[in-house]
Amino acid sequence: MRWLPAFLTASLAFAGGSLAAKKTSEERFNSFHAKSIASSSAAPIKLSDASYRELTSQPRDYTAAVVLTAMDSRFNCQLCREFQPEWDLLARSWVKGDKAGESRVLFGTLDFADGREVFMSLGLQTAPVLLLFPPTVGPHAVANTEPLRYDFSNGPQIAEVVHSWIARHLPDRPHPPVKRPINWMRWISTTVLTLGSLTASYVAWPYIVPIIQSRNIWAALTLISILLFTSGHMYNHIRKVPYVASDGKGGISYFASGFQSQYGLETQIVAALYGLLSLAGISLAIKVPRISDSKRQGVAVLAWGGVFFFTYAFLLSIFRGKNPGYPFRLPPFV
Repeated sequence: MRWLPAFLTASLAFAGGSLAAKKTSEERFNSFHAKSIASSSAAPIKLSDASYRELTSQPRDYTAAVVLTAMDSRFNCQLCREFQPEWDLLARSWVKGDKAGESRVLFGTLDFADGREVFMSLGLQTAPVLLLFPPTVGPHAVANTEPLRYDFSNGPQIAEVVHSWIARHLPDRPHPPVKRPINWMRWISTTVLTLGSLTASYVAWPYIVPIIQSRNIWAALTLISILLFTSGHMYNHIRKVPYVASDGKGGISYFASGFQSQYGLETQIVAALYGLLSLAGISLAIKVPRISDSKRQGVAVLAWGGVFFFTYAFLLSIFRGKNPGYPFRLPPFV
């Protein structure tokens, strides 16, 4: 009679398995939905090979969204680790917003360590994989019962983007929004930085105002901007021109040939020449007439006039170097 206990045990197991297999779609949904709302950490449902097959079995009058992942460090799945918190947030937000189960959606996660058979049966070589199993019966049933697969080709996705994808396939059903927890550390850091900035601005304001209201500073900034843009600074940024180039003879060419191209250093040289010409012109027009001593005034006129003349002559020689047909020249650069 030693075989009798073993026989009874096997019979009870078979009967239990038969009852589990005979669960209706409604019973399966209620069972899994109860697990989801039991605690906040239970959403999404942690699946195994058996529970995955039970959740996705047909017929079903509900939608099942399942992520197949590989969180073990041996697999080095960075995308899995980055997406899992977003998936957990989406599932918790949806379940909390739909405790009555009106949307008829269940969320699950199957890790490779718990579902090797499922991974092998699906022929999966990468993770994560998000599958959306549509209902096969009921008011929301669809003609094509094959699961939909989410595209992770653009890298890790945030919960809101995945929520939009799922909601798009669930017409005429509630779509509880994603609710992110309050990031208290971010709020505290922002508040401290804001108050610190306001305090620093209040203390430094008496020293900043004279700088802001200084005409000389604004004039200098304006002049520098004019020189940069008139010398071709924006052209360099748009065309990504080289700073200098080889002249083909083992040397360096600082100026590009032709008026339709230029180098980075060439722009800076031309801007410096424009600046020197501006300084000489301003000095001759404003500074020199204010000199009371006639001899010093004459020396200043000759000095600044010489700077103006030679700088302009050198600038014309650059133009002639870029284009030999340029008609203007001045000595000594002829």
